[in-house]
Amino acid sequence: MTNQRSASPQHTPVTVVGLGPMGLALAETLWGHGHPTTVWNRTPEKADRLVTKGVHRAETVAEAVSAGPVTIMCLKDYETMYEVFDSAGDALKGRVLVNLNSGTPKEAHAAAGWAAERGVAYLDGAIMVPPPLVGHPGSVFLYSGPRDVFDEHRATLASMGDPRYLGSEPGLAVLYNTALLEMMYATINGYLHATAMVGSAGVSAVEFAELAVGWFLPAVLGPMLAEEAPVLDRGVYPGDLGTMEMNLNALEHIARTAEEQGVHTGQPRLMREIASRAIADGHGGENYLAVFEVFKKATQAP
Repeated sequence: MTNQRSASPQHTPVTVVGLGPMGLALAETLWGHGHPTTVWNRTPEKADRLVTKGVHRAETVAEAVSAGPVTIMCLKDYETMYEVFDSAGDALKGRVLVNLNSGTPKEAHAAAGWAAERGVAYLDGAIMVPPPLVGHPGSVFLYSGPRDVFDEHRATLASMGDPRYLGSEPGLAVLYNTALLEMMYATINGYLHATAMVGSAGVSAVEFAELAVGWFLPAVLGPMLAEEAPVLDRGVYPGDLGTMEMNLNALEHIARTAEEQGVHTGQPRLMREIASRAIADGHGGENYLAVFEVFKKATQAP
């Protein structure tokens, strides 16, 4: 590949494999930050717009990974990674693969083993922003794997977003990603259910959001969770200001209100069930954070 761009440590040649919406955003951002960029996709036409800007389109995976020391993959899943990169053969040896797929920690560990067998340095990662925010200030990317590999290529990774190193365990990045996504869905579900509750009385979503999102989340819930994090690490949940049994009473009122207002009752009933399990496990006199002890265990029959 012929390219007039600098190959300084800050502008290391980079390959991007997988050109869905996120892969396209990654490649365009890397190119925009001065990295000579090569791309490969099973549907080559997806690279047409990038090629007009000067990005190189490789004909094969082997050609793609040979174009530089670092290959960033953004594929559907780990199985697709194996299918795609097994065709690269010896071209992989001595290279760095950065996997920004999604999956499970077990899959990440297996991928690290697969890479080691082929003489490949491997980082597992997760993108915590949508494609339009790639490369913008405040965009966070999570990484786990060998610290020396992360440190060596940190400047390249920083071109895409704020690189957060989580540790040497390969599965940590995908575990954090899954945990944060769970938090996102649970929070959205709570907000949507609450909006449905007040909506049953004719309150508009816009009117409710002013209080729920404008005040309650940033002024009450967020600071409370941050302040209580050390309590979770200590595993001590004093019930001086409110016990689990008191909270169960509140959860009962939520479930009954949902039923009375004719909205979905599954979510409040589940929350009530979790609190009941905590009480059954001996946490009735502790505060609501003691449900953390329930969550730390495998699912039990009620």
